[in-house]
Amino acid sequence: MVIAAPASGSGKTTLATGLIGALRGAGHQVAPFKVGPDYIDPGYHGLAAGRPGRNLDPVLVGEQRVVPLYRHGTQGCDIAVVEGVMGLFDGRIDEHRTEAVAEGSTAQVASLLGAPVVLVVDARGHSQSLAALLHGFATFDSSVRLGGVILNRVGSERHEQVLRAACDRVGIPVLGALPRMAELEVPSRHLGLIPAVEHGTAATVAVDAMTELVAAHVDLRAIVALAGGSVPGPAWDPATELAATGQVSESGAADVSGGRSSSGSAPLIAMAGGPAFTFGYAEHRELLIAAGAQVAVFDPLYDELPSGTTGLVLPGGFPEEHAGQLSANERLRTAVAEGAARGLPIHAECAGLLYLTRSLDGHPMAGVIDADAEFGPRLTLGYRDAVALHDSALWRAGARVRGHEFHRTRVTRTGRENAAWGWRTTGSVAEGAVVRQVHASYLHTHPAGNPEAIARFVVAARRFGQ
Repeated sequence: MVIAAPASGSGKTTLATGLIGALRGAGHQVAPFKVGPDYIDPGYHGLAAGRPGRNLDPVLVGEQRVVPLYRHGTQGCDIAVVEGVMGLFDGRIDEHRTEAVAEGSTAQVASLLGAPVVLVVDARGHSQSLAALLHGFATFDSSVRLGGVILNRVGSERHEQVLRAACDRVGIPVLGALPRMAELEVPSRHLGLIPAVEHGTAATVAVDAMTELVAAHVDLRAIVALAGGSVPGPAWDPATELAATGQVSESGAADVSGGRSSSGSAPLIAMAGGPAFTFGYAEHRELLIAAGAQVAVFDPLYDELPSGTTGLVLPGGFPEEHAGQLSANERLRTAVAEGAARGLPIHAECAGLLYLTRSLDGHPMAGVIDADAEFGPRLTLGYRDAVALHDSALWRAGARVRGHEFHRTRVTRTGRENAAWGWRTTGSVAEGAVVRQVHASYLHTHPAGNPEAIARFVVAARRFGQ
């Protein structure tokens, strides 16, 4: 089922995470998903489920891939919980789109899956008028099926009785009622919740508390009954996606065998992880492996560059929170700089971009890009329709990509590297840097929506290793 809400801040993440944990505790194998580009909530979902949280984002991967990615992520599971984004019908604002359901909205994903929606309502301030709100959400769009409501932050037994009566009036079943418990709030900072990896043991404690709360106050049997049914269609397959790109190795053989090819050993792709680089999609690693690469995850706070690295992925995260430790790992910074100078293919997004600058908030970084970075005064957030401005290890010049920005740092450039992307918002923007085999940018892309970029990157890594 899909967990949605009338608006942001209603408690979707608490409810979805707790529901995943409670269903797992009841013996179910739960597949956790998040609508949209959010990297943080899936970390908490993954803790609760004991398996990676995944994203369903029609904007970044294309509407046609939502069901296949869902099918891929539900393999081996008997129930799926999909946490929505913002309000149920909120999505990308596009004046040229004529469809009733907003692109990238929870409603769009629920409609594509044919899944029932459970509406989480923040009960504070609600009384009998809740009936009118539920009536509106239930009838606004016929492609979305509202299966029930969970009342969150209920003030008292009397308050719950009034709210249940309002739900009965419009025929919407109440699947649970959670009392106000402020101590369950997970700590946040400038870009939302603190990632589970950074929050450590406290994240596990919070997830356990959410699980206990939902198990005590939500009718799990009714939830399971509501989620009955399956989503038809083929599962997403990384090898099939890569084969469709037509990318070939230098030997002329398709680079999608998942192992060694006639052009030599499988390239070794080092992928940054740990507390500073937490933003990534599970499909990224799966595509790299399907393209014939080995993947070695390392922590730039402590580790050296893995021996034999022929390609480097530096994903997003919060390096500004760990700038001192990143800077202190001088051996890694030097190795990355030397590798870039020799033509090592590097794919750097957001946190990766910051790591490749000369400095971050005054702390020395790798110095691959002739620029400095600092914590900024405002949040930059939103989808972008971008065009690759120059050839790189990932994209050909002119390639069109949909990506997402999510940062509160800024880069001050003094160098003359080629810009990676161009797009229009209120004006023309040229962003990121392409230098030698390095592609660095604030723009987050979803690998499942851009398999050709992964194929090109693995080809480049194989060539570097020859």
